[in-house]
Order: sequence, then C-alpha cells, then structure tokens
Amino acid sequence: MKVLTPISANYNPFDLLRVYTFYRTLLGVVLLIMFTGQLTPKVLGMDNPQLFLYAVVGYTLFNISTLLLLWRVRFLPSQKYLFGLFLIETGTIVVLMHSSGGASNALGYLLLVAAAAGGMLLRGQVAFFLAALASIAVISETVYRGLTDTLPNNSNAFFSAGILGALMFISVIIFQYLTKKILTSNEEALSQASHAAHIQKLAQQIVERMRTGIMVLDKENNITMFNNAASKLLGLGSNHSPQLSGSPELKEKVEHWQRTQKNPTPILHNDGETSDEVKVNFAKLDQDQNTHTLIFLEDNRAINQQAQQLKLASLGRLTASIAHEIRNPLAAISHASQLLSEDSKLPASDKRLVEIIGSHTKRVNQIIENILQLSRRRISNPQTIRLDEWLPKFINDYSTSKSSTDKPFIDCIAADPIQAKFDIGQLQQVLTNLCDNGLRYSHPPPGCPHLVLEAGIDINTQQPFVKIIDFGEGISKENLLHLFEPFFTTENTGSGLGLYICKELCESNQALISYEHTHEGLSCFHIHLAHPDKSL
Repeated sequence: MKVLTPISANYNPFDLLRVYTFYRTLLGVVLLIMFTGQLTPKVLGMDNPQLFLYAVVGYTLFNISTLLLLWRVRFLPSQKYLFGLFLIETGTIVVLMHSSGGASNALGYLLLVAAAAGGMLLRGQVAFFLAALASIAVISETVYRGLTDTLPNNSNAFFSAGILGALMFISVIIFQYLTKKILTSNEEALSQASHAAHIQKLAQQIVERMRTGIMVLDKENNITMFNNAASKLLGLGSNHSPQLSGSPELKEKVEHWQRTQKNPTPILHNDGETSDEVKVNFAKLDQDQNTHTLIFLEDNRAINQQAQQLKLASLGRLTASIAHEIRNPLAAISHASQLLSEDSKLPASDKRLVEIIGSHTKRVNQIIENILQLSRRRISNPQTIRLDEWLPKFINDYSTSKSSTDKPFIDCIAADPIQAKFDIGQLQQVLTNLCDNGLRYSHPPPGCPHLVLEAGIDINTQQPFVKIIDFGEGISKENLLHLFEPFFTTENTGSGLGLYICKELCESNQALISYEHTHEGLSCFHIHLAHPDKSL
C-alpha cells in the first residue's frame, strides 16, 4: 500500500474507491434483505437459494470490512489489490447470477457497473483484462448450463451472454476515455490555479515592497487593503483594521474627490513614521461610478529630495566646470604672491597683504580641489571589513597624524565581531572628516574622551553601523535641514563640502549617513553600512 496523492481537488481516486465501496456494501445489504424477505422469490436464488445466501452474505461482509479499512486508514491500494477487489466482485456476481437463472437473469448486468469502475480505477490493459475475464465467466456459465441441460426452452441465454460481454468492453472504453478527459481537465485546472496563485503571490510581494503607499476603499469607504508603505506613511502602526475616520483630513479629501472627481490639495499632513507630508492621488478601480477607490500615497519629502538631488547634480557639474576655469588664474595669483614675498625690499605692511593673498588662494584652491574631486570621483571598491579590528587601527593612525600637543583621546566601542562592506580608503576619508568636525566642536568633561567611535549591529535591520559621538553643542534644527547640502557651512573659513562629500561616498557604498542625538543627548553622526552578504 502507498500513501495517496490526490490527482486534483475535484477528482480523487481515493474518494471514488470509497464511494464505490459504499455502493457495493449497500448492494449486498439490499440483496440480502430482498432474499431473506422473499420479496422476489422467482428472481433471486431461484436455482440454488443456499448458494445465493452464502454468496451474498460473504459479499456483504467483505465490502463492510473493506469500507471500514478505507474509513480508518486513508490509503490507495496498488493495481494488484484493486484488480483483486474487482476480481472478487466479478466472481461473486457471476455466482449470484448462476444461482438465480444464469445470463438471462438481470443480475448479470451488475457486471457493467464493475467494468465501469474498473475502467476508472485500473490501467488500460488491466481493465480490459478484467472485462475479458468477466465475459469468459458469463459465457462459460451459459455453456455449463447448456451442457447440463439446465437452460430453459427457447432461452436466449447465449445471446444475452454475448451482449453482456460486449457491453462490458464498451463500458471500459467509454469510462476510461471519460476518466482521461477528467484527469486532463483537472490537471489543466490545477496548473491554471497554481499559476494564478503564483501571480497573486508575486503581485502581493510587489505591492508590499513598493515605496508608494496603496490603500483600497470599498463602496462604503471602509479600508479593505493597504500595504506596508501606506501603513508607515499614515502612521497606522500595528492597527490591522484601520478606519478612514482615523485620518479626518484624508477622509475629507476622499469625499471631496468622490463628489467632484477632481483631486483636492494633494499634500496630506500627518504623523507618519517616515514623513509628515504625504502626496495623495485617487483613482477608481473600475469605470463604474459606484466602485472601489484606490488611494496612492507618496512621501512628499522624498519627492522633493529627489528633485533637490537633480538640481544639486546639475549645479555640481556647472560648478566643476567653473572651478576648472578659475584654477589657472588662481595659480598665477598664488605664484605672483610667492614672488612678492621673496622681495627683501618689500615693506612690512605689504608683506602682511601678501600673506593674506597666499592664505586665501590656498583656501580657494582647496575648495576647487574638493569640487574637482566630486566631479571625477573614482568608482568604489567595497571590501569586507572587520570593524572591531579595523576601527582601533584607524584611531591609532588618526591620532598619530596629529601633533603631540593636539593628540586627541578617542574611545572605541566594538566588542563583538562586526563585518561590513565599504571601500577602505573611502571609509577612512569619511571617518577622518567626521572626526575632524567632531574634534573642532567637542568639549568633553574632565576624564572623558574627545570622541567616541561605536560600532555594532542594528537589531531591526541586522545591518552594521558606526557612530561618531562628540561632546559638542550639536546642530540646530534650522541647520539640520541643510546639513548635507553642498557649500552649506556655519563657519567663515569652511568650504561647506566636507559633509556633502561624506554623504556621496556613503551612498556610493550603499551606506546611509544621518545626524541624531544619543539617549544621553550627545551629538552623533550615524552611518548605516551595507550588510556584508549584500552584493554591491
């Protein structure tokens, strides 16, 4: 016996076998009741009542035991067992037919049901072999009656036996053909259902991973579906059954659009997780007036940021071309100031002016170098880095590069093995710039380090991070909006390109840099690095 694998959801051989066993059990019980109740004494067992009784009792008990077995244990017998079941049934029906008058008795036509069931459950050749055995048994029974002179006068038993045998073969052919048609249809239905389920799952994954929030309202404006982006943009949190009334402003916009079919003010102000400004658009699911409503939600801050990035990219290219043109005359000015400084007859007041010219030409030249570095930045070559080993080496090299009087005290927190992917040279450039900024503004209490470099793994995203913490006053909210923009600086001597370069280098390594405050209120630059197993 083997474990049954259903052919389809609608056609199951096990269920068919169990139904057929119900039929055989019911048939045996009915024949037994009819025989013992003498309902048809001239039809059932009229030639040999005792043989008929034994046969029908054995047939009924056998079917009951088979039905109980199928009920308790879900299995599908092999072809040998099935052939044995049908062979026993065929033999029993022939015996019942023989004890009731032979082939001219209507009991023989019960063999057509067995042949039809065999055509559905048995393979082609086996089913035909069963039909052949049943036909031979019926004809042999008729021949036996002819040899023993037990055939009635003017009997058409041979004709009935021949017709019965032919009908059994026809039944096998028809039901095998129908079974193949059913199996083919079920397989096609299963294939289409599987494909539809795959498409539905794929569409669901796409919708869930979209950055655009999608929300569906039914005819009564009840929320029937929303994706993760919509949940974050609207600040739904763990509410799995939100109501449109929870956002009065959105509800008002929906009702206005449904009345006028015109988009109201597209900006929605809310307390979402990712943005407090959401762009809203509406559409109907069908052309019908009374149908579901689709709401599309987009992070308006992200849209503005993308537009700003395009402007900055254009400005960067323009600035790079201008810087290249300024470089030559600036070199001439610097060279001329050096020549003037070498003149021994130059008055002291003029020497001070020459020094001012030299210092400012160096500053302008550094700005030009930064701009040109952005315009011809080399392609990143990310490598796997053990931050817990690399950060102490970086701190040591950074401290060594400083003078002995300005040597900083930098603490490192990275206990566990932490792996990340980043271009080593670019990471060193980013941390050097951030450490320079931190040391410029840090005023630690006595006994505390000037800076703290902390590395770890984010619990939620499982991404490595590096924090650069200083003890300065921090950045005001007004300046925070423009912190990573090029040429933005709060110092008279600053170029405003340091943090912008850090941001560009992080993005080229699929990292994200942001500014925040620690739980203790300290100023902190937070770098989310790429996962070490992520392909860059």
